[in-house]
Amino acid sequence: MGPVNWLAVLVAALAALAVSSVWYGPLYGRARLEELGPGGLGHRAAPWRTLALTFVALLISSAMIGHMFARVGLVTLAVKPWLYFMMTGGLAGAFIIPALVINYMNLRISLRLTLIDAGFWLVSYLTIGLTFYLMARL
Repeated sequence: MGPVNWLAVLVAALAALAVSSVWYGPLYGRARLEELGPGGLGHRAAPWRTLALTFVALLISSAMIGHMFARVGLVTLAVKPWLYFMMTGGLAGAFIIPALVINYMNLRISLRLTLIDAGFWLVSYLTIGLTFYLMARL
């Protein structure tokens, strides 16, 4: 196992946080507001708290993905760069999104909101993969 690129872990989490800000802001912020109403799903946290907790969750995901890439090794990833996207997209598609869908079905959350949130996790994990790919090229 090679060393974890901790700088890439941090930059990937920040990149995914930027995706979150765009995804739940200009892209789908209004759609979520229409679904959940102005009060959301109960008590609304302060925006800085939501941002901080989102960053922590994305940092944990990014760190685990960094460990996964370290395990595969830079030599293998250099020869097979599609693994960055196959592995991160596969994690989102095989674990994160099914768990989200099961949870949302049990909570009776609409298909529209489910697809918005599932799309976010797929795009954010692919962004993490892209960040690791680009930082490996530096």
